[in-house]
Amino acid sequence: MNKESYNLLTILGPTASGKTRLAVALANKYDGEIISADSRQIFRNMDIGTGKDLHEYGDVPHHLINIMDAGGEFSVFAFQRLFLDAFADIRNRHKLPILCGGTGMYLDAVLRGYRMIEVPEDQELRHLVTTFDDSELAEKLRALRPDLHNNTDLLDRQRTIRAIEIELYQKVHPEKAEPLPDIRPLIIGIHWERNLLRQRITERLKERMDSGMIEEVQQLHESGIPWSRLDYYGLEYRFLGAYLRGELNRNDLHQKLNSAINDFAKRQGNWFRRMEKHGILINWVEGAANPLAEAIEIIGKYT
Repeated sequence: MNKESYNLLTILGPTASGKTRLAVALANKYDGEIISADSRQIFRNMDIGTGKDLHEYGDVPHHLINIMDAGGEFSVFAFQRLFLDAFADIRNRHKLPILCGGTGMYLDAVLRGYRMIEVPEDQELRHLVTTFDDSELAEKLRALRPDLHNNTDLLDRQRTIRAIEIELYQKVHPEKAEPLPDIRPLIIGIHWERNLLRQRITERLKERMDSGMIEEVQQLHESGIPWSRLDYYGLEYRFLGAYLRGELNRNDLHQKLNSAINDFAKRQGNWFRRMEKHGILINWVEGAANPLAEAIEIIGKYT
């Protein structure tokens, strides 16, 4: 393989699109190792809710999965730092790094080369904003970041405060971040027709519910993780937490969660399109056809 044309293979797509299966098949064919780009799969004991599908990996080495205890926080900065370590390690062993996931900001941090600096907690700021309601926090963040296009930071109070903290720090400390290594990605995206993807999401949700996803969330709470922290992890953990607290019945749980996951998949698609507008070349393969064969054909053009 000519590794001068690219040194990172990336597999992206919306939730339930079959990213892991394709990445594993390509890792087996091209002697690769997978680096996860999923914001929740880094946590231990959050397996069913995050759709880790660890059984699919077989003997393929994988990185940035199960590296932190559930209940903690993980940032884009931390992801980028660990990605770079894994990327260098895999390359030094003459293997092919394969970035696989659907968390837009994590993918962007690598593929668009975010220059990031570490931002410490500002306890004075955190004390000050205790008197702010959520709308006031959102207004302050928008004032600091007029070009805000990702509303994820507005969905959770602690996340909004952290975003404000980062913006204020960077205005006062405009340090230059360390230069990134030479990363030349070949990006393959998995496309599904919308109705087919909805069916896959619904079927996958049922499988996960039947496999003990409710019990997983209950055990996480019983281990000492408060409901507020589980809500912070979003989607499955937020809705299942509401169900376990008696705020949703079983039927509403399934319907509302299924709808929320579909909305999330739509937002992922919007993010990928925005990446393309910013100059990221994504080679799309059809999930309903033969994505492996199509991916191999694409890779062959760069070999």
